[in-house]
Amino acid sequence: MSKKKPFALRVNEEMLQAIEKWAADEFRSTNGQIEWILMKALKEAKREPKSRKP
Repeated sequence: MSKKKPFALRVNEEMLQAIEKWAADEFRSTNGQIEWILMKALKEAKREPKSRKP
């Protein structure tokens, strides 16, 4: 499992509320939803992190 690093993220209240609702609709935590959104964007941009698995 990869190491997680704490990171402060500032977003406006309306955006956070929309993410929280989306997360609840998909049975994820808000943090998990943000990670999922970021990974999806990285994959679409062909910039996803390299896996360390052999």
